[in-house]
Amino acid sequence: MPLTVLLVDDEPLVRAGLRAVLGTQSDIEVVGEAADGAAVIPLVRRLRPDVVAMDVRMPLMDGIDATRAVLRSVPEPPKILVVTTFENDEYVYEALRAGADGFLLKRSRPAEIVHAVRLVAEGDSLLFPATVRKLAAEYGRDYGNPAARTAMDRAALTEREAEVLRLMARGLTNAEIAVEIVVGTETVKSHVSAVLAKLGARDRTQAVIAAYESGFVSPG
Repeated sequence: MPLTVLLVDDEPLVRAGLRAVLGTQSDIEVVGEAADGAAVIPLVRRLRPDVVAMDVRMPLMDGIDATRAVLRSVPEPPKILVVTTFENDEYVYEALRAGADGFLLKRSRPAEIVHAVRLVAEGDSLLFPATVRKLAAEYGRDYGNPAARTAMDRAALTEREAEVLRLMARGLTNAEIAVEIVVGTETVKSHVSAVLAKLGARDRTQAVIAAYESGFVSPG
């Protein structure tokens, strides 16, 4: 079965460009398009895409609110890849905080676009970890606040789980983490699942954001 993608952007040329790039891949299928975040929920429910590539700035409903709406109202929601013009953008960080799984620059090369869609769909690595760290340092207003620290303390991560979370924040894949801590990949997957469950995070991106904002990992 191909990896299915829904494109959401108010610029027709952007949608056409993404469709053209993704359409060259035999394992990826663009199943629909929308010009605004307000149209996302009915399309997601009808088409059940694996990934939604969604512009962060749109006139009626932006990518932040659309991300929240999808995650709140759609059972087993798709992965959400925010598409943006500028990487150092507070809108991008807010979209990640809202639950987006990663972001993609509109100026990215075709190979980078395909890689981003596949990586977000697989969910075993962090997309652009260095940029996520910079965004957390600049826009993480809640960074180190007592509530975030309390939530992290309540998670009561084991020493090994804490080590895995730090490596996740560096952007390492499960296979790379396995090499780093000298265990099997399946063991790493178990640790990652435990970290996500304890933090109440839907994926590793949300776990890493929580780690930065609680002060558990420094974005500096």
